[in-house]
Amino acid sequence: MVAPAPAPRRSIARVLPPSPAAAAVTMLAFTALLYAIEAVDQITGDDLERGGGIISRHLDGLWGILWAPLLHGSWGHLLANTVPFLLFGFLAMAGGIRQWVAVTATIWVVSGLGVWLVGPDNAYTVGASGVIFGWLVFLLARGFFARSARQIGLAIVLFAIWGSVLFGVIPGQPGISWQAHLFGALAGLLAASLVARADHRVGPEPLGA
Repeated sequence: MVAPAPAPRRSIARVLPPSPAAAAVTMLAFTALLYAIEAVDQITGDDLERGGGIISRHLDGLWGILWAPLLHGSWGHLLANTVPFLLFGFLAMAGGIRQWVAVTATIWVVSGLGVWLVGPDNAYTVGASGVIFGWLVFLLARGFFARSARQIGLAIVLFAIWGSVLFGVIPGQPGISWQAHLFGALAGLLAASLVARADHRVGPEPLGA
């Protein structure tokens, strides 16, 4: 009988993606897509955002959950989201691309559903800020769930620099979807918990002789 080796802790200890160059290219390509979509939206007179935004409590507005994070209300809106989108998305790939896709999908859908359920009447909501808030809270929380000193250290740095943006979950700013921010943040917290549980369940295969 061969005793099993300690369980691998790949994503628990890691704060940078396993393939930083590939992660950077992925986020740059994703961001370029947002800019291309905004260019088309501007050319068509905002047809994309009007047709692809989340319209709260309207059945046809449910499609916006899929498309709204790819759309923005203006170049200024997109520019304001660009740096955190690139940075948080890159850092969220520390657990690998599969985990990143699962985390991003969770945030994307939960944030959109929250907007659809409690968003303002007679308006449409667009923008990647719900995903950005979700990634940020995921990065802030995952180290505490995983008990990873490295990830907690990164969380402290991120909070010192970006923590003030979390006030965006509070209602009151005209034209700002606090609903997307709030439900994105809650989804990021949920994703951090689920990732930590999954990592703790990872174990080696037993060997017999």
